[in-house]
Amino acid sequence: MSSPVETNENIVDEKEVVSRNFIQNIIDKDIEEGKCKKVVTRFPPEPNGYLHIGHAKSIILNSGLAKEYGGVFHLRFDDTNPTKEKVEFVDSILEDVKWICGDIDTDQIYYASGYFDTMYECAVKLIKKGKAFVCDLTPDEIREYRGTLKEPGRPSPYRERTIEENLDLFERMRAGEFEDGSKVLRAKIDMASPNINMRDPILYRVARKEHHNTGNKWCIYPMYDFAHPIEDAIEGISHSICTLEFEDHRPLYDWVVRELEFENPPKQIEFAKLYLTNVVTGKRYIKKLVEDGIVDGWDDPRLVSIAALRRRGFTPESIRNFMELSGVSKSQSSSDYAMLEYCIREDLKLKRPRMMAVLDPIKLVITNYPENEIEYLDVSNNQENEEMGTRKVPFGRELYIDREDFMIEPPRKYFRLFPGNEVRLMNAYFVTCTDYVTDEDGNVTEVHCTYDPETKSGSGFNGRKVKGTIHWVCAETAEKAEVRLYENIVDEEKGVYNEDGTINVNPNSITVLKDCYIEPALAEAESMDSFQFVRHGYFCVDSKDSSKEHMVFNRIVSLKSSYRPK
Repeated sequence: MSSPVETNENIVDEKEVVSRNFIQNIIDKDIEEGKCKKVVTRFPPEPNGYLHIGHAKSIILNSGLAKEYGGVFHLRFDDTNPTKEKVEFVDSILEDVKWICGDIDTDQIYYASGYFDTMYECAVKLIKKGKAFVCDLTPDEIREYRGTLKEPGRPSPYRERTIEENLDLFERMRAGEFEDGSKVLRAKIDMASPNINMRDPILYRVARKEHHNTGNKWCIYPMYDFAHPIEDAIEGISHSICTLEFEDHRPLYDWVVRELEFENPPKQIEFAKLYLTNVVTGKRYIKKLVEDGIVDGWDDPRLVSIAALRRRGFTPESIRNFMELSGVSKSQSSSDYAMLEYCIREDLKLKRPRMMAVLDPIKLVITNYPENEIEYLDVSNNQENEEMGTRKVPFGRELYIDREDFMIEPPRKYFRLFPGNEVRLMNAYFVTCTDYVTDEDGNVTEVHCTYDPETKSGSGFNGRKVKGTIHWVCAETAEKAEVRLYENIVDEEKGVYNEDGTINVNPNSITVLKDCYIEPALAEAESMDSFQFVRHGYFCVDSKDSSKEHMVFNRIVSLKSSYRPK
């Protein structure tokens, strides 16, 4: 029997087309050419503040690449500047990275300070090779001698010191003989280089500061551009992935590992930072907000530090999805904050129960419902995910509803409660408004209704239909709670920063509602548990201020989204 003739129409390529970013392409090529036997990446934060959403991109990128290639991911603290670093920041970074990565191997946590002895030996090696010298110029003089982008620099008058003299001076720097700022160790490269970073950069400076790891052992500390390539080389990092501002530093990075003769030197690759519209990410600006008491700490839910996003109720999955949508490239671009909100909505909508909470309560009395009777209604935990099951919700004669769900004189197309109108109480019965009560100022304090017992949820409503449905909580069993509604801390109409560099703070960035009522099941929630509050948005239990005696919920995000995925 002859085989069928295949036409072009019958030939289908069943291989899945997978989009690869430029970093993956580089690594693929290095592996193919035998330049890389094992992928080892790292995230190297300086512990001088809390991490923010931009750092999350680097964490996810570096840890993700290591996982993809069956390699190893290192968390390394670049703690070479004791003037700004604190144990508080080390602890917060550890918590953030573990939260995003789903824990990390404690054997792969490193500190630059653990290599200080090796770095000193590396500096001595450069001096002996005639590639480094001790310079007595002041910081201002060094800047003056360095030149400009258009003019070459001038050699330091101390550049031609002998190797013996440099070794002696550097040892005396280490011994603490010289004042801070009086001497530095500089690389001897090229004062005429078009790249200013190569014009005899500083490698070590004198700084009498106690270090959080090494105490007072050292009074000289390496500069980042010298320390970083050494750390990468010691740890066997295969690909040192950093942001674009380090692109001009790459020649110095390569010079250090080349002159120190490291085998299998790491390869530096730069990618574009994550920029998020209308948010504050700079550490000094966040620090200013904290110090001025505008926010209640680095984890204030209005910020986009990782700690703040976690406290507000964002999930690691939503952050990872956001980074995937943002992409990895060499081109600078900005992502809309609405896209981050879209990601958390998408992550929570099928995972979290939909509960009832009344944020601005007025009482609703069902005058024909039996007094002192409570019935328990079966309510779906999530109508879009049947696997989440049901719960029992108490219902009685007196309820709380949101103030916006009743109007005495409603506009057209208002389908909620008003005198004479019938609505559905969600998961319960149809009720018709018969009367209302106001205080001396004319504010509505109570709404009176009658209910139709034949319209119980699940009964088919006896063939009846209504246009409006409102939520409620049973007054007798409701628990009181505080709810915090967050908006952008930046006044978006004015932009993030003023001309003088200060922040345009939105005066309405937080609204605190202290007299909210929640269904009793919510009172059992633990710190960081999250829910959808029907019609209000997604909320989580505040990890800082909430307690069993005083429940506090943060709004993670509203239900409406202005972002549409492409």
